[in-house]
Amino acid sequence: MSSNRSNRIEVPEAKEALNRFKNEVASELGVNLKEGYNGDLTSREAGSIGGEMVRRMIKKQEEQM
Repeated sequence: MSSNRSNRIEVPEAKEALNRFKNEVASELGVNLKEGYNGDLTSREAGSIGGEMVRRMIKKQEEQM
């Protein structure tokens, strides 16, 4: 496995959709996201957004199987 990995999005067109999804989840969880840098979020807030996004993506994929 290459040690030169990054968190870049492989499909650039998906970036805006992921940002909308992230903002939707954050809003539902009551976490205020700003446009741009959100370094003032706690680890718990950031983790809750990411975790909920993953749960929803897994659920949607399982529904399509």
